[in-house]
Amino acid sequence: MSESGNSSGLKKSHPDMGNTGYGRSGRLNTMSSTDAAMRVVSPDAKTEILQVVGFLESFGEELEGAIDAYTPNPYLRMSLHLIRNHLEARIVTPTSLIGASGVPYATANRRLKEMIASGLIEQRPRTATGKSFSIHPSDRLLNIWMQLSERVRRMAESSFGTAQRRAETRDYYFGGSYMAANPIAPLQVLPEPLKIPGGVRVLVHGDPTFMVMDTLKRQFEQAIGTQIHQRAFSIDRLHEEALKNAARKTSRYDIIAVDLPWIGEFVERGVLMPLDEVLDIARLDPADFHTAGWKAAHWGGRPYGVPAQTTPELLFYRRDLFAAAGLAPPTTTDSLLEAAAALHAPRHGRFGIAWNAARGTALGHSFLMTLSDFGQPILDLHPNAGGFDTDRLAEERHRPTIDTESGLRAAEYLMQLLRYSPPDILSMSWYERVRPYAAGTVAMAYGYTLLAPYFELDPASPAARQTGYLPHPAGPGAAPLAPVGGYVLGIPANLAPERVKAAAEALIVFTSPEAQKLYVQNGSRTNPRYSVGADPEVRRASPIFEAVDAMSWRDELQFWPRPPIPEISDIIRICGEELHDMLRGLTSPRDALRRAQERADRAMQPPGFS
Repeated sequence: MSESGNSSGLKKSHPDMGNTGYGRSGRLNTMSSTDAAMRVVSPDAKTEILQVVGFLESFGEELEGAIDAYTPNPYLRMSLHLIRNHLEARIVTPTSLIGASGVPYATANRRLKEMIASGLIEQRPRTATGKSFSIHPSDRLLNIWMQLSERVRRMAESSFGTAQRRAETRDYYFGGSYMAANPIAPLQVLPEPLKIPGGVRVLVHGDPTFMVMDTLKRQFEQAIGTQIHQRAFSIDRLHEEALKNAARKTSRYDIIAVDLPWIGEFVERGVLMPLDEVLDIARLDPADFHTAGWKAAHWGGRPYGVPAQTTPELLFYRRDLFAAAGLAPPTTTDSLLEAAAALHAPRHGRFGIAWNAARGTALGHSFLMTLSDFGQPILDLHPNAGGFDTDRLAEERHRPTIDTESGLRAAEYLMQLLRYSPPDILSMSWYERVRPYAAGTVAMAYGYTLLAPYFELDPASPAARQTGYLPHPAGPGAAPLAPVGGYVLGIPANLAPERVKAAAEALIVFTSPEAQKLYVQNGSRTNPRYSVGADPEVRRASPIFEAVDAMSWRDELQFWPRPPIPEISDIIRICGEELHDMLRGLTSPRDALRRAQERADRAMQPPGFS
């Protein structure tokens, strides 16, 4: 895999995608970085606010031109200027705000001071000397403006009989229902900019959620008061770079993204710093995170990362195709196979299902998750009420459980899936399995929620607005579950001490509910927090959030299918290699499982064991 980013900028396409993205444009279908706005509302609501701003600006100009004795209102003019530039992510200085007031300098300066004193405007130092400030609307001014904008629109509709607006848009953000639902507040500027030479340096995976930061870069830089430099890698390169960085005397990164299964390995190898040593964990509001995602960030009872993405693997299925065929949504492995057979029509260019079947890591993940569909973890974990106990992974030694009866059922299930899959299934991995689903050539696909923008945000996709979301259908005697994947953000253990405090503050901002809501508004379909999933705007962005929240409350989100022990990456790769030979017809399921078991046992042996 090739490196997909550089230390001085944000990635514009995924490293594994070439020039493809969510749609034909080759990237997420949101605003470009040059158009990135200070997003405090949904695109529809933001448009409405700017329309009202434009109307009031034009109306004021008309009054001034028509009536010679008319005096501009500096409070209104400065508020309009500030709100517009806030939404459009443009920096406002005292000089530019005074210039927009339409009144003499001295008068405007007094009015500006009055607005600051009354809590309508906030100012933040732009330089180390504190002599230069940028100007920002306060929470109070934003709330006043949101309500005022809706009242202006309603008065116009009432007075002039304007065409009816969509009720869901009108009640969506302003006044009534949105405010009553306690929506998440806009992302706020830190009281003091972070003091960290050269800005915050971040190492991430090049997936759609992290790439949303391309759109949000300017906004987050304004929020933390310093530059952000991001490097993005494919998953294997990210793992390699994180380990190489840990071997350096001083970390090149302030924050790194860590795939959940790597937690144990990275802690044992000294890659990550325990977060309870550098920040007050209560500031993260741990109870707000989906339980599985928060627990997966721990090793030995201590947190080593903050969930940035909680992205369960679900079954995506075409509701329209199922309805036309008279099929019920599949809840068991048997009913999934029946549906795949019914919808498999290769002569018409349509196949039953797509999944991770590429050799190595991709297929290894599929096997671990399929094994869990039949009620068994990949290790000899202790059963508990939630499935299996993962709290003592750091203290106990475990043995792989591959060559078992459940393992055989899982392997045979993958062999059956092969019959209803596209002809290139054995080379399909993370993105390749969802692309044909988005294109309409497969009826179902196993996929992480972070991949949903491929079809949700592409109006040309046949799967757009026609996709249902289910946990993994269960094998006989097992319960449906949604294996949790995703990334946490952590602080490298070898980060220079003078940078740790600022890195911790940036980490809190990047994983806050306000930040997570912005990610969703700009196209992300992952969310680690209950509060974000309950936000009215987030709920309207995609049905996926309500579905995942319901799975979490039903305790179907689980991370035991991929327990984050230090050896898990090796075990996944081994399973993916041996079972690939099985799918190619080179070995039988029993032989593939036996060979994988033997290799995994050797990988789990303590150092020096013979």
